[in-house]
Amino acid sequence: MKSLPKDIINCLKRQSVVIVSTLDSRERIHCAAKGIVGIDPQGKVYVIDLYYRNTFENLKRNPTISITAVDEERFEGYSLKGKAKIVERDKIEEHIIKEWEQKVIERISSRVIKNIQVSKKTRHHPESRMPQPRYLIVIEVEDIVDLTPSHLKPPEFK
Repeated sequence: MKSLPKDIINCLKRQSVVIVSTLDSRERIHCAAKGIVGIDPQGKVYVIDLYYRNTFENLKRNPTISITAVDEERFEGYSLKGKAKIVERDKIEEHIIKEWEQKVIERISSRVIKNIQVSKKTRHHPESRMPQPRYLIVIEVEDIVDLTPSHLKPPEFK
């Protein structure tokens, strides 16, 4: 397991979702957006999945995983590669579920505030119709790829 530097932790905390990549039964890459709910600086990232579909089946077969987070405004990003463990819904600690629920509330609030700012009236808030989390993906990070263009990094990070 690889510990996570503070800049990566901060980038992940700013993301509402990450792209999770797994390998399907034919060893092809499958990508899906998933909600990030926690980060352990010692090298674990916690991601909620709302569905028992492709990602779930892929991880049962092969725990190889990567997550990608990109901050478009800061023009930085990271891909974290490692192995995943599945934690079934009834084994997820309650504080993680509460963290997920808080993130959903924040997303809805943010959407409402943006709509008010641009005088846009809508009743469309997809987050309010999301199902409850089905399982938790615990990623043990083994490798980190910095996606930030080298000419934009401070000299000490090049």
